Amino acid sequence: MNDKINQDSINKALWAACDTFRGTISADTYKDFILTMLFLKYISDVWQDHYEGYQKAYGDEPELIDEMMKNERFVLPREASFYALFERRFEPGNGERVDQALHAIEEANGTKLKDAGKSVFQDISFNTDKLGEEKQKNTILRHLLEDFAKPELNLKPSRVGSLDVIGSAYEYLIKNFAASGGQKAGEFYTPPEVSDLIAELLDPQPGDSICDPACGSGSLLMKCGRKIVTNHGSRQYALYGQEAIGSTWSLAKMNMFLHGEDNHKIEWGDTIRNPKLLDKNGGLLHFDIVTANPPFSLDKWGHDEAEHDPFGRFRRGIPPKTKGDYAFILHMIETLKPKTGRMGVVVPHGVLFRGSAEGKIRQQLIEENLLDCVIGLPEKLFYGTGIPAAILIFRKDRLPLPPGKGRGEGQGVLFIDASREFKAGKNQNLLTDDNIAKIVATYRARESIDKYAYLASLEEIQENDYNLNIPRYVDTFEEEKEIDLIAVRKERLELKKQLAALEEQMDGYLKELGYAE
Repeated sequence: MNDKINQDSINKALWAACDTFRGTISADTYKDFILTMLFLKYISDVWQDHYEGYQKAYGDEPELIDEMMKNERFVLPREASFYALFERRFEPGNGERVDQALHAIEEANGTKLKDAGKSVFQDISFNTDKLGEEKQKNTILRHLLEDFAKPELNLKPSRVGSLDVIGSAYEYLIKNFAASGGQKAGEFYTPPEVSDLIAELLDPQPGDSICDPACGSGSLLMKCGRKIVTNHGSRQYALYGQEAIGSTWSLAKMNMFLHGEDNHKIEWGDTIRNPKLLDKNGGLLHFDIVTANPPFSLDKWGHDEAEHDPFGRFRRGIPPKTKGDYAFILHMIETLKPKTGRMGVVVPHGVLFRGSAEGKIRQQLIEENLLDCVIGLPEKLFYGTGIPAAILIFRKDRLPLPPGKGRGEGQGVLFIDASREFKAGKNQNLLTDDNIAKIVATYRARESIDKYAYLASLEEIQENDYNLNIPRYVDTFEEEKEIDLIAVRKERLELKKQLAALEEQMDGYLKELGYAE
């Protein structure tokens, strides 16, 4: 079967499976059930496929085959298989059996689905009152098992041929849940076009360590990894992440597995209050690339503890109590490697111009010559918010600024106003491949383009009191054409003449018909 047909049929069947829950519980709740069942079905199909392959090769030798199956990338206890659950779907207790199967899978696979004692399925229970009373719950889960047993969702490698087909199906679901998930959607998903753009701008290289301290479902993190595969044909990289929300951390772990990203370390916890990506001495780990789409202007981000931060992340200043944007920026800056570190972060526009504590932090970062580029994005790109955002690029490989006049000359800060170039959608705007290519080409050329980009010197930014509001640097004002009053008068007289002729012609018609007075 053709890969595209496989992908489309799988995607449609998965989205149709959501009908089992629609009208009963919200999408924000049932997404965990659908995504977890996809994970269970996939590992069951891989297991079954490999088992049948050994049967063909060695005949009916169950003990020999069981021994060989112990060397599989993933261990699946027989009673925890999707097919074992499907066979008993008419019996009472579907929710309890699914939960027991998930627990058995965790226990059989050591640390693959665990992190510091927390398991991937810890916040996901199919045996929940959210699905109604026992009889209703059992019926809903029976329908769900039957949906996943359909031929379109046969996910055996011998049929679909590529692991990415499954990973892409997972991404498809996450994207669709985000599109319909309202305000909470942005917590777990960055639009793929924005992830593409950031990955292109940061240009990951073989051997790079890549970190997202607010990784959500891991889509941005994996996009950076795949750039290395695509551009260099190498899988020599390591992915690191941290996510505060337990169920979203679970999505990231499953997402990594389904995309074959084995070289990853995704921690669960609050990055600002309790960073988990630490070296052997208890200090912050440093990375070649740090990128994130952190929550916009997070309230209660950890202001009270910031003054005594043991990692010294807020030595440039403590962000406002009710706006955590610079808390994430400062954390990310501190985790960059001294010479190779580069960073891309999505921020609301207020980060560019708000004063007080944020203004002082912004000035310090600019004075240290860390800020490389400011990119203004179109509105309605991100799920859960219609406001336009910006991308800030920081680099540790920029030369230190010399003292005195002319400092920063030639290396300044590039401003790109890409806010007017997008493909309009019904509810969501999109960046096209051409939009992305133009931004990336402009970033790499580092040259001013009329009404699109401007390379500002440090002196110019100082003159603007370190305000980075893009219209201060990129003039997109279009002058209205001058009105030629003589030409307008001439056109008006011509129209009056034409009207008089028409009136005369109409009078003639009326006389012929006998209506003239």
